[in-house]
Amino acid sequence: MKREDLHRHVGSIQQVAKIRPLTYTEGRAEQMKAYEVKNGPLRFTVMGDKCLDITDVSYRGINISFLSKPGLTGRNHYDTHGDEALRSIMGGLMFTAGLENICPPCTSDGKDYPMHGRIRTTPAEHLGADAVWTEDGYTMTVSGEMREAELFGENMVLRRKITTTYPGKTITVEDEIENQSFRKEPMMILYHCNMGWPLLSEECEIILPTLEVISRDEDAKAHADTYDRMEAPVDNEPECVYLHRLAADEEGNTFAAIVNEKLGIGIKLTFNQKELPYFMEWKSLASGDYVVGLEPANSSVYGRLYHEERGDLHMMEPFAKENKKLVFTFLDGKEELEAVRKEAEKLKTK
Repeated sequence: MKREDLHRHVGSIQQVAKIRPLTYTEGRAEQMKAYEVKNGPLRFTVMGDKCLDITDVSYRGINISFLSKPGLTGRNHYDTHGDEALRSIMGGLMFTAGLENICPPCTSDGKDYPMHGRIRTTPAEHLGADAVWTEDGYTMTVSGEMREAELFGENMVLRRKITTTYPGKTITVEDEIENQSFRKEPMMILYHCNMGWPLLSEECEIILPTLEVISRDEDAKAHADTYDRMEAPVDNEPECVYLHRLAADEEGNTFAAIVNEKLGIGIKLTFNQKELPYFMEWKSLASGDYVVGLEPANSSVYGRLYHEERGDLHMMEPFAKENKKLVFTFLDGKEELEAVRKEAEKLKTK
């Protein structure tokens, strides 16, 4: 529909597309700022006070994302202390792990590094939103920057821009990470992308152009033959984590997807292996913790100490910059679900 035709049908464009700032007023989320975004049948929330991460997402009125038991949670005194991080990990469609550590908490050279790092709880500065007509349609953008810094320590800046365009069904996340200190700094980043019920159910298929699957531990190894399927919830079932070696095209582009034939919808996450060479799958069938995480990263799920011992901890030079890009595409209908299966097979046979 052309812009003029759309305006003939609506009084305000906000009937079909909008960005609206909001502030939560109760519970653990009290005073936390966010942006509510509507793009036709696609709706999502961007957390201004938590790294501009994306929380609740729905498509055609169907929930896509996972929300953990603590629910929406602001920055708390315990949120970056070792395993206590589990009390403030909300889940959401995406939360950002890093920048000095991802995955398990650890102590290195006398310094403590919490589970999944500190950047995910960092409020955005220079926060802003915009909505304007472009060649592609009505383009809505949320942007800001997060700083992870310490006196006599690191000074890392993550600048983020999140874009979606009406009419359309994608969310694009573009990050620039800069080391603003005068020394080389480690930089670890993992995008924890989490899907939940009802998208996630026994009707789900996890589609990956996988060339090799490595189980993290014995719990995962026992269920490795079903890494690509979702079963019904099981009380107190241990989580499973798999490391995947994914096929990619000549430019390094690859993807991960989850589709639900019964609902006729799915989600596809596209990224580039040159920027994010690792990919992990987190699968939990546990009742109340029923989730699949798709996790592109620049480092391994084994965390900081693993890379220190190997001597390949990713480092950034002073004032160096790196860019990362993720695209979430929402799939609709039998043809699109089948197309993503064929794409995975095509990548694997290249």
